[in-house]
Amino acid sequence: MIGSFRCELVDDPELLAAARLTRPDLDADEVAARAAWSVLVEPGDGVAGALIQALGAAEALRTAFGELSLGQPGVVPARALNEALARWRPRAHPRAVRDALLAARNVGARLLLPGDELWPAGLSDLDAHQPVLLWARGDADVLRASTAAAIVGARAATSYGEGIAADIAGDLATGGALVVSGGAYGIDGAAHRAALGAGGTTAAYLAGGVDRAYPIGHQPLFDRIRQSGVVLSEVPCGSAPTKWRFLARNRLIAAASLATVVVEAGWRSGALNTAGHASSLGRPLGAVPGPVTSAASAGCHRLLREFDAVCVTSAQDVRELWGERDASCAASPPPDHDRTRMLDAMSMRTPLEPADIARRSGLSVERTRSLLGLMALDGVVAQRDHGWVRRE
Repeated sequence: MIGSFRCELVDDPELLAAARLTRPDLDADEVAARAAWSVLVEPGDGVAGALIQALGAAEALRTAFGELSLGQPGVVPARALNEALARWRPRAHPRAVRDALLAARNVGARLLLPGDELWPAGLSDLDAHQPVLLWARGDADVLRASTAAAIVGARAATSYGEGIAADIAGDLATGGALVVSGGAYGIDGAAHRAALGAGGTTAAYLAGGVDRAYPIGHQPLFDRIRQSGVVLSEVPCGSAPTKWRFLARNRLIAAASLATVVVEAGWRSGALNTAGHASSLGRPLGAVPGPVTSAASAGCHRLLREFDAVCVTSAQDVRELWGERDASCAASPPPDHDRTRMLDAMSMRTPLEPADIARRSGLSVERTRSLLGLMALDGVVAQRDHGWVRRE
């Protein structure tokens, strides 16, 4: 079975037909090869990633399953490759790949490959640990958004946390940002719903296949997301979410976003795992503070204290994480304290000479004369026969 895996992958007409249906614009052999890798490996498998990076998906399959020499120099050490083969062999069944592609076709899912126009560019920062492909349902065009922010947090969220998550996500979505999260109960769900409610877009990265809702209670939410957003996964249709896949999924949320914000999180929380990925990738990290007595905010306070997270209280704080400043604030000049001192020194009734104003304000006469002219143009002071007065 193993020796024929690659041969059957190439020759199976039904499998290649399914590959053509999911991506008719690409070479069916390349699509099928990447789908095969998605079936063979667990998310983030660095050995598979290194082989694919060095040889391409199809050549990597030939190398791994015997058509080429396993001794490819400079790609993967022989011991690491042999250990990886022991992991992959139990899954090396062409029928499993064909079933995954047919399941994708049946639910209207498409495959996104690295290098595609819609491939989230940040995923390349994962290097050999980036997904071999993404299975997507919904409107994948939302991935064209120039800005994407991850809003994550506790499943057992409080009303305070859900309200803050909704406010931030809704404001970001209104401004055109793609709101990224994991589709879970609590903070994730609040962020997705707020983005949709604001008429914006959102992307949900799942730990299981895109053909199944998890949690099942969010089936209506996933249906809504697919209408004006996208549901994504790196594991094939039919795959069940597992603890490892949740943890691995978190790296995608962090990598696909310009910044990650944790709204609520316990002292030990999966959201902190996402924050760790964001930090290791050099992505800006924000955390929303909560009541010091709230266990649901203990993880956020830990991020602020121990991991140099930025305190976030609004969507504008999130935008500033990736360098976007508030235009209204940027247009306002910094306060001129000399003008304030001069106005404090002046009277609305008694005209004062520039020398008197300088003495009272502690400024030089030259600085005082200069500011009087500018302030007169602004209409805040006026010249009288015997000096200057402050206007109301």
